Amino acid sequence: MHTPAYSLNTLFAQMGLANSDEAIDAFISSHSPIPGDIQLPDAACWNASQAALLKQAVVDDSDWTEVVEQLDALMHKA
Repeated sequence: MHTPAYSLNTLFAQMGLANSDEAIDAFISSHSPIPGDIQLPDAACWNASQAALLKQAVVDDSDWTEVVEQLDALMHKA
């Protein structure tokens, strides 16, 4: 059975964002930390489609869940 390998790079590409390591680092730096009482999909930096993808990934426990949780941790840390 083939398990797809998702990364921050593939997640950012899926969301239509620049997905180089440098672009991801810049995005995270400019949009974090997200306050602890705000869930990742509810952060102001996402458009409606991106927020929906982030929310569904966790709700559905999809192949994206692990990388979305990684992004969540990166964007909530101080």
